[in-house]
Amino acid sequence: MVFEQGDIEGVVVRPLPKFSDERGWLSEFFRSDELPNGFLPAMGYISMTKPGVGRGPHEHRGQADLFCFLGPGEFVLALWDNRPNSPTHKKKTGLFVGEKNPCAVIVPPGVVHGYKCISDCPGWVINCPDQLYKGPGKSQPVDEIRYEADPDSPFSFDSIGQ
Repeated sequence: MVFEQGDIEGVVVRPLPKFSDERGWLSEFFRSDELPNGFLPAMGYISMTKPGVGRGPHEHRGQADLFCFLGPGEFVLALWDNRPNSPTHKKKTGLFVGEKNPCAVIVPPGVVHGYKCISDCPGWVINCPDQLYKGPGKSQPVDEIRYEADPDSPFSFDSIGQ
């Protein structure tokens, strides 16, 4: 399967301005009046990724993610449109996000995604997906198709620059 560079339908990228003063900074990473119609976060979590480590690539069948990359740390975020009925099917894109380019990125279901920490320090990521992990009471299967262990996968961080 071959993917070509390009924008991906339904992926929303929004700058995250930091408002600084003598105490530090503040950034609004989501507001209900700035989210696409129908997207409502169901939970939130924060993760720390060590330098040189990637998370993903994987995709969700029903879940959309709202990733917030504010720092510390820098990441490459890789996206591949794997949705057969999408007008941007087989498009791929890469974004540099994090402390130098704070962004919120909504990744719709069916878009394969992964991120890799490319800074010398650990990087933090906040995610506010629109579905609960493992469903209510953690009683359902995880909505995740993982590709990182497949050596023949077309989804690799190395393919993003090509």
